[in-house]
Amino acid sequence: MTTAKAAKAAASRPANDERLPRLLALVPYLQARPNIEVAVAAADFGVTEAQLRRDLTLLWMCGLPGHGPGDLIDLSFEGETVSVIFDAGMSRPLRLTAEEALALVVALRTLAEAPGLADTDAVQRALAKVEAAAGGSVDGAAVAVELDQSDRIVPLLHRAVDAGRALRLRYYSASRDETSDRVIDPVRVFDADGRSYVEAWCRHAEGMRVFRADRMEDVVVLDEPAAVPAGVELRDLSEGVFQPASEHLLVGLRLGPAYAWVADYYPTEGAAADGERMRIELRVADPGWVRSLVLGSAGQVEVLSPEWLAEDIRAEAARALDAYAG
Repeated sequence: MTTAKAAKAAASRPANDERLPRLLALVPYLQARPNIEVAVAAADFGVTEAQLRRDLTLLWMCGLPGHGPGDLIDLSFEGETVSVIFDAGMSRPLRLTAEEALALVVALRTLAEAPGLADTDAVQRALAKVEAAAGGSVDGAAVAVELDQSDRIVPLLHRAVDAGRALRLRYYSASRDETSDRVIDPVRVFDADGRSYVEAWCRHAEGMRVFRADRMEDVVVLDEPAAVPAGVELRDLSEGVFQPASEHLLVGLRLGPAYAWVADYYPTEGAAADGERMRIELRVADPGWVRSLVLGSAGQVEVLSPEWLAEDIRAEAARALDAYAG
């Protein structure tokens, strides 16, 4: 997709997102207000008269699939007023089978769990009506809906970026094996390798960082605006999420056969066979990642350089053994 087309598509998404609920609300609204003036209806929905007429034209072509014009919604709006002539059965009570009622209940419960929902009360009211109308048909089917942690958080990230708001979150850093609280100013949300990320200015680190959504806890969209310093550059994702840089620490490792995957998974600056083992050099943004890798490898990973990092890890391993022995 070209840049111009991508920009046009992105610009159309908010309008489309707002149009669907408006279209769904138009028919019952017009049924309750026959011969209402187009200008008044447009004002009630917060759109221009031209936009409302485009919506009415689209509704005019909606109805039951596979049937003729008599099964479509029929509207009169050529003049200054609008009326519903035929509603294509939208005023008739909806009859659901047990399976359809259960599917609708599951969908509504899932929607109610979604963070950032504008009108949770409306969803709860609809859910109560469907459950009451279904009677006992869904009582015996207990369905617990629980969204994946990432599914809960990603909508909040998008909402913060769209609104230009800061985020407070509790984040687990795998490289340091620790959880910390921080405030970030999000710039963009993206997906890579099947995971969702947010790139943001981290106020604690005072720099741009990338955070994985599935490692976030207690995400809160703050009232304060995001404050990203001028001149910051977004990460080039063409070569992957992590891209080693010259300022990152160069580490030499000796890998046992069980950890040969490290050389394939991470970008290296050198690799050579060492008997049954392998020597590699790679750059790391956080030495804590190397520490966790070595201590969890049961002797399969050894630090060759820098020496200070090797000494730190040996000392930590010795302290762990002493504590275990005691």
